[in-house]
Amino acid sequence: MRHLSMTFVFITCFSFGQNKQLLYGFSEVPQSLLLNPGVKIKNSGFVGVPFLSHIHASAGTSGITVYDVFADNGVDFNTKLQNAVYKSKARNFVSINQQLELLSGGFAFGSSFEKNEYISFGIYQELDVIGYVPKDYAILGLEGNQNNINRVFDAGHLNASGEVISVFHLGYNKKVNNLFTYGVRGKIYSSIINVNSTKNQGSFVTVQGQNNIYTHIFDLDLEVKTSGLANIKDGEADAIYKDLKKRMLLGGDLGLGFDVGFTYQFDKQWTFDASILDVGFIRHTKDVENYSVRGRYAFEGINPFFSEAGAGQTADDYWSKVEDEFSAIFEADTTKTKFTTWRPVKWNASLNYAFGEKKEKDCNCIKGESEYQNAVGAQLYAINRPKQPQAALTLYYFRHIFKGLSAKTTYTIDSFSLYNLGLGLSANLGNINFYVMADNFLQYKNVYNAQSVSLQLGFNYIFKKK
Repeated sequence: MRHLSMTFVFITCFSFGQNKQLLYGFSEVPQSLLLNPGVKIKNSGFVGVPFLSHIHASAGTSGITVYDVFADNGVDFNTKLQNAVYKSKARNFVSINQQLELLSGGFAFGSSFEKNEYISFGIYQELDVIGYVPKDYAILGLEGNQNNINRVFDAGHLNASGEVISVFHLGYNKKVNNLFTYGVRGKIYSSIINVNSTKNQGSFVTVQGQNNIYTHIFDLDLEVKTSGLANIKDGEADAIYKDLKKRMLLGGDLGLGFDVGFTYQFDKQWTFDASILDVGFIRHTKDVENYSVRGRYAFEGINPFFSEAGAGQTADDYWSKVEDEFSAIFEADTTKTKFTTWRPVKWNASLNYAFGEKKEKDCNCIKGESEYQNAVGAQLYAINRPKQPQAALTLYYFRHIFKGLSAKTTYTIDSFSLYNLGLGLSANLGNINFYVMADNFLQYKNVYNAQSVSLQLGFNYIFKKK
C-alpha cells in the first residue's frame, strides 16, 4: 500500500480539466476533429508532426490553491494549513489532464469533385487524474480524535482516480450538403496504469470506553483498485520500461469507445454543432491488484494501557505491540479480481453567429467564396465525474486577422473560476500550421494562486483545398 500511495502522489503532483474550449470549433486546426468528428473541414488532408502535433497540459482546483498554504505572507504555516482545510469542502477537487499526440493524419476522398468525405486517424497518450478533498481525514489528522469525541467522520471522503492510457482512433467525416456535416470516430483504448478508489463508504467515531479511556469504532467499506502497478513497484528499470512500452502499444488492458458529432448550418451566418466523446470502457484483466478493508471494528487500545516498564517492557516493545494489534485489525485484503472502468463521457455544444464578409480590394463587391471574417458564439461543455458532472459555459470571439493567421478569445465560467480568459492563435506559413492556446491569463501574475491553467500547442503539415 505504501508503494501505491507514493505512486498516486507522484502522478498528482508532477503531471499536468479536459475542457478545450479554445480548440473546439477552431476548424483551421486539424486537431479540432478530436473534439467534434463532425466539424466542417477546411483542408484536403494533413499530417501531424510526430510527438509535436498536439501537446496539451492542464490542471485546476475548485478549492484551495498552492498560494493559500505556502504564501510568504507572515502567517504561520500551521495556521494557513488549518484555514485551508476548514475552508475546503468535500466536493472540492483537483483535476489534472495531459495529452500527447504521437501520430496523426487525415485525407479527403469521394467520387465528386468536392471530395466531401474525410478519414482521420492517430494515436495519442493521455493522463487523467481527479481527486476530491478528503476533508474529514484532514480534520482528523490536524485535530486528532480527543477533541472530537462522538463526532462521526465520513470515510467516504476518500475519492480519487488516476489513469494513463494510449488511444488508437479512426474517424469518418461526411459533408452531406452545405447545411449538414456529421462524423464518427472509433477508439481502441490500451490502459497503461489505472488507480481508482471512488466507491468508498463508512465512518469513524471515538466514544467513551469501558476497558480503556476511549473506544474507536470503525465501520468501513474501502477499496482501491489498480492495474499496471504490480509489475512496476518492485521491478527493475529495464523491465519497467519494456512493460510500459508494451502496454502503450495495445499490450495493456484493452477497451472500446466512440465519438460522434455534427454541424448544422441554419443559414449563411447561424451554425449549431455538438459532440459526445469517449463513450466507452476499459476491461482490466492484466497485472491487477485490489486492496480492500471492510467490516466493523471496535479498538480500545491494548491492555495494560501503559507500558509495563517494571516488568522489563521497553517503550519500543510497547509501541510495537500497539502497531501489531492495530495492523491486525486493518490488514487489507489483496485480490486479483478483474474490473471494468467507464470512460469519462464528455459533451460539447455551441451556437455560432458569423459576420463581416470580406470584400474584394478592387471593387465594392463581396468575394464569391470568401468566409466571414468574424464569429461570436457560446459553447456548453460537460464531463461525467465520480461524484457529479462538471460543466463549463464559454463565450467566444473568433477573427481571421489576415490570410494565414486566425485568433480566438474566450471567456469561461466553470468549476474552477468565474473569470477565465483565454487566447488561441493559428498560423499557416505555407503548408505548415502552428497553433498555441492558453487559458486564465488574469491569474498568470501569480500562477501559484491560479485556480486553473491550460496550454495547448502543435505543428501540422496541411494540404490545402484547391
